[in-house]
Amino acid sequence: MFHPLRTAAAVLLLAGALVAPASPAPAAASAPAPAPVSGFVDGHSHLFSYETFGGMLMCGKPFDPGGIARALADCPDHYPDGRLAWYENFTRTGSATGTHDPVGWPTFRDWPAHDSLTHQQAYYTWVERAWRGGLRVLVNHLVANRQLCAIYPLKKYSCDEMTSIRLQAQRARELQAHIDAESGGPGRGWFRIVADPAEARQVIGAGKLAVVLGVETSEPFGCRQILGVPQCTKAQIDRGLDEMRALGVRTMFVCHKYDNALCGVRFDSGTQGAIVNVGNLLGTGSFWQARTCTGPEHDNTIDPAGVLPDQIVRLLPPGVSLPLYPPAPHCNTRGLTALGEYMVQGMIRRGMLIELDHMSVKAAGRTLDLLEAARYPGVVSSHSWADPNFLPRIYALGGMVTQYGHDATEFVAEWRRTAPLRQRYQVPGYGYGLDVNGMGRLPGPRAGNAANPVTYPFTSYDGSVVLDRPRTGERVWDVNVDGVAHYGLVPDWIEDMRHLAGQDLVRDLAAGAESYLRTWEAATGSAS
Repeated sequence: MFHPLRTAAAVLLLAGALVAPASPAPAAASAPAPAPVSGFVDGHSHLFSYETFGGMLMCGKPFDPGGIARALADCPDHYPDGRLAWYENFTRTGSATGTHDPVGWPTFRDWPAHDSLTHQQAYYTWVERAWRGGLRVLVNHLVANRQLCAIYPLKKYSCDEMTSIRLQAQRARELQAHIDAESGGPGRGWFRIVADPAEARQVIGAGKLAVVLGVETSEPFGCRQILGVPQCTKAQIDRGLDEMRALGVRTMFVCHKYDNALCGVRFDSGTQGAIVNVGNLLGTGSFWQARTCTGPEHDNTIDPAGVLPDQIVRLLPPGVSLPLYPPAPHCNTRGLTALGEYMVQGMIRRGMLIELDHMSVKAAGRTLDLLEAARYPGVVSSHSWADPNFLPRIYALGGMVTQYGHDATEFVAEWRRTAPLRQRYQVPGYGYGLDVNGMGRLPGPRAGNAANPVTYPFTSYDGSVVLDRPRTGERVWDVNVDGVAHYGLVPDWIEDMRHLAGQDLVRDLAAGAESYLRTWEAATGSAS
């Protein structure tokens, strides 16, 4: 495990850089191994998802040139008391009815909250607190979902997924420029979008945050399928991958939520799964198709139909209801298509990281076959949406796994369960995929934490900063009460897990940035 360099300069810069032990150079001079870095990696988050789904489903922005009062304001349809915010209410409570105080800045009485899925949770000063607390690599996925955009009645943008991806990439550059301006000029800010692992190491060595752009979208490059017929070509895939590279994207999903022309998806469960299944029907012309699995790997279980909000029921064609499925465990009958294999091979040629999550087990297994045949290490499971039986194959290739941002107790349990795997494959570190602003709950307050709560103030893992309860406007948050209500509480969540698991967990997380960079370096080296 890696420990931070304890020099005054490193503490001031929050660099967390380490000096590798010297070793004799080989006779034929080769480039020395880079010095390992120290710090946390968030392998999966969405700072700019407020611009997707038509631009009116997610409320609030990570920044606004007009200031925080304009950035952290609720959606117009949530006023005056939240009762019209049916999607917020349904995803938070299971009922389309409910109320909340829509006022954000400066009171923040009801939001952000760890279980509020439509309110901004990653304002840039909250991300800054996470960086000061040890975050060194942030993978920001540009996200889109045409069907969710179509389902939600309010919108100001087109539902075209690639148009949304381009806009979010622009917003990422705008945030970088905004932070630069606050920091004294171009290149001087702490938020740095990086194009390759060498640049990431330079950024981290300078004490800044390396931001990697990714894409998580349901129909990349228009590759939807209708009644089994693909709506894209190999030429579209090549043009799309080249455009993503030009935008700075370095990691990408092949499918997400809905079956597409590239692969079948790993199902969602529960009532949310029922909603997504309706979207699959509307987008592809058919519901998910499942069989009872016969092997050890399986997709998430499609639960019996739950109570759907009227706004979703009205979208079903007359006389059509959710189908019945065979006994669990369920496996999607759709795997990786010929076009999907072409995309995977195209990502290998371009040295891109391939995100395995959201693929059906049939698609994920075939993707791993291709990567193993090519000896390509650039594979990532970034937020616990792949079957755990695939983890040994990911690690054996040299890939990276970051766990979803579960509550502290569950996160620690999964970290312990997978520790022998990481030891077997000599994986340097571990990470989390918080999925902030990704329509998933952030870690809640730990149950039973009264016996050993986080005590404020506390010191960051490397001793560089002291962190008290975060305050924005009139609101003060406490992880013991609020959980991870916003991104700035991530260091507090890690401190909470330290209470459960000790320094071993923190050391593994502090080696996460290095682990991610090694996978990325191996992928780019393999491609070249």
